[in-house]
Amino acid sequence: MAKIVVLDDIAEAVTLIRKILERKGHEVVGFTEEEEAIAYAQAHAVDLAILDIKLKKMSGIEVLAEIRKVNPAVKVIMLTGYPTLETAKDAVRLGASEYCVKPFEKEELEEKVADVLK
Repeated sequence: MAKIVVLDDIAEAVTLIRKILERKGHEVVGFTEEEEAIAYAQAHAVDLAILDIKLKKMSGIEVLAEIRKVNPAVKVIMLTGYPTLETAKDAVRLGASEYCVKPFEKEELEEKVADVLK
């Protein structure tokens, strides 16, 4: 099973995603602070990062760029409640594997995570 980092500025969202993915057998570490998630991803082997685009201090796109500097192979799913073509293009340009619009169904998240980890 995969080691997954989840970063969202809303703690309840992190808890929900963690519970959904832990039931699938994944090891999930959740964060609400950008710096803590980046530091963790730099110090540990991570298979997948699930990043909200709109965060407190940085954007999810900026966090993605930082994680890619130390782990270019990490797979990434971007989350947003504010989908725009520009943010989708930025996410894809930086190598996001998938894009998920909030609110999402549990099954949608499970399917996208399974597809990205193939």
